[in-house]
Amino acid sequence: MIDAQILPTPIGELSVLARDGVLLAAGFTADPKEMFARLSPALQAEGLTVVDDLGPASRAVRAYFAGDLDALDAIPAEQPGSARRKALHQALRQVRAGTTVTYADLAERAGLPRSAARAAGGACAQNLIAPFVPCHRVLPSTGGFGGYYYGVAIKEWLLAHESGRG
Repeated sequence: MIDAQILPTPIGELSVLARDGVLLAAGFTADPKEMFARLSPALQAEGLTVVDDLGPASRAVRAYFAGDLDALDAIPAEQPGSARRKALHQALRQVRAGTTVTYADLAERAGLPRSAARAAGGACAQNLIAPFVPCHRVLPSTGGFGGYYYGVAIKEWLLAHESGRG
């Protein structure tokens, strides 16, 4: 069974889904079924239940929004994907709060050539565990904020929060 909790945050509800303490999905929605629908059919077959407390993940979310910007880092997360995609997601988790990288930088950090920036963009677009896997910290080299699955306003808020302007 996959457990879900809906947590209030300053920028809206955050649904967090986990199995045995490992995050499978998280996103800025008040409906955990939206995140559940993005999981593989095999995971969906396990079912979903909403719980009152996910323990460490819940505490980490509250701490992050209260100002402990490293609180999300220690929570284990698992996403599907190729070895390349997993390397990109792992590299994302190494981008420290308060900093940003470009898609080309992210590719390089994952051990790929800088020309793999498009693959880095794809890994961000398919990230199922925001903000724990912080794709909001990746910006286009051409300037601006680029896109964000939950909207650019949320991306901007997260970056401002992490830089002390939030």
